[in-house]
Amino acid sequence: MLFDTDILIWVLRGHRGAAGLIDDAREPRISVVTWMELAMGARSRAEMRSIKDFLGEHGFIVLPLSENIGHRAAVYVEEYGLGSGLSVGDALIAATAVEEGVTLCTGNVKRFRVVKDLALQPFRPR
Repeated sequence: MLFDTDILIWVLRGHRGAAGLIDDAREPRISVVTWMELAMGARSRAEMRSIKDFLGEHGFIVLPLSENIGHRAAVYVEEYGLGSGLSVGDALIAATAVEEGVTLCTGNVKRFRVVKDLALQPFRPR
């Protein structure tokens, strides 16, 4: 399972439902794009350490970008970018999930729904 950035933000804010998803995942993964988004959102070195510790403690695999992911993301931007809300980061995350053959777990299903070959697991925080 590849987790979108929003899921990790929910967990870091203490949401039990989102934490349960991660606890149940056998090999939790994130795109390096998600790692960068989390790092950019850190407000201090201590918060950055907390993010790193959290990812390490839960055994997250951080998937790098590859040439194939870049090409696929470029196609997604060209095909779906206009009017869908799919950003460059979203396209890279979606392409990572498709290239790795894993499901993307996200609370932002609307943005990703346009990507036809992407398997999604929606998350609805309550």
